[in-house]
Amino acid sequence: MYTVWINEFAGEFQIGNNIKPLDPKIIASVVRYATRRSQLNRKATGHSLVYNQLYPFLGLQNYTSGIIHHVRLTGLKPDTLYYYQCGDPSIPAMSGTYYFRTMPDSSPTSYPSKIAIVGDQGLTYNTTSTVNHMISNRPDLILLVGDVTYSNLYLTNGTGSNCYSCSFANSPIHETYQPRWDYWGRYMQPVLSKVPIMVVEGNHEWDTFYNARCLCFLRQIRLDFDIYIYITGDQYKWLEEDLVNVDREVTPWLVVTWHAPWYNTYKAHYREAECMRVVAMEDGVDVVFNGHVHAYERSNRVYNYTLDPCGPIHITVGDGGNREKMAVPYADELGNCPEPSTTLDKILGGGKFCGFNFTLGPATGKFCWDRQPDYSAFRESTFGHGILEVKNETHALWTWHRNQDFYGAVGDQIYIVRQPDWCPVEPKVMKL
Repeated sequence: MYTVWINEFAGEFQIGNNIKPLDPKIIASVVRYATRRSQLNRKATGHSLVYNQLYPFLGLQNYTSGIIHHVRLTGLKPDTLYYYQCGDPSIPAMSGTYYFRTMPDSSPTSYPSKIAIVGDQGLTYNTTSTVNHMISNRPDLILLVGDVTYSNLYLTNGTGSNCYSCSFANSPIHETYQPRWDYWGRYMQPVLSKVPIMVVEGNHEWDTFYNARCLCFLRQIRLDFDIYIYITGDQYKWLEEDLVNVDREVTPWLVVTWHAPWYNTYKAHYREAECMRVVAMEDGVDVVFNGHVHAYERSNRVYNYTLDPCGPIHITVGDGGNREKMAVPYADELGNCPEPSTTLDKILGGGKFCGFNFTLGPATGKFCWDRQPDYSAFRESTFGHGILEVKNETHALWTWHRNQDFYGAVGDQIYIVRQPDWCPVEPKVMKL
């Protein structure tokens, strides 16, 4: 049986100096649903909330959201089409009729047909191209690996800063332009009303308002990349226990997602998540998906920067359309290697430095490689998205699509092959 969260937004947001929040109790949170469009005879009720962003400073506009409804549908059958309406039938105020299909039952012979994976989306004309291409591939599930709206880069006080927290690090406020969330929701509504989505938080979702909007939790392992995973940390312990408890006979494929990549050959964010990598379990999973770097890159199977036939494949898809520029220069190009002292990990490592020189392989004694690393299989600075299709318990097809290509054209494509007879699934722990 499956559980799905239905999120609905009622009423308009308000922004200005004198705003009055809506009362979430004035309207009920109800979803009527069934497998037949003409007979929505099942009913689920949920909860609603309103959140505010209030500034005690002149010149900064306050914000209050519309009413946000969260309703949980339980006991759903796998691989089944459901029709539904949202609203309050007592007013009456019900939405139009939408539909979605639940995921197939978990088994070695049953998988979602197509999982669309995209990161660093934002709301730009490049985003529009990405979404149009993604829709043309008819995904059954969308995985968004962080940085959804970039609300903290759209400001209300007229500073013109590209990054408020960067330019005003000592400011007593951290301003975000919350209507970007509302604009993004309206834009994505035709897609997300039909296709389930899972969201991983990115560095532009540091505000608490992300939690008020995104109840998008389905079956996957998600790590908060803003938390440094110490050997004794709660997140590390949870991950270790979770990996050990996965029955790989029932769930052959194990996919992990977080925002900042471990393996990245672009100058932008080069080795930024090294503090997380050096203390984490680097094997035991099949594929890792990340965003953060605004480009595309796919690795070979790798463990500790060394080619390993049993290591995971790391895929960066931070090319969804963000409002910031693309990552273009490679760290291995002449003159592009960052000074190690500039890579101090202020977020993941709490001010620690973890990016030591390589101790083995072709980059021994260096902070950067002097050519495209062996672990980097394919990289390109182009907007796009990817589709993961699990064919059976040992083969999955990964396809990356560029925005500038015709619909259906392939930019990068490989079969990811599991070899359970050769590769143990118990995760090893890297020691510092």
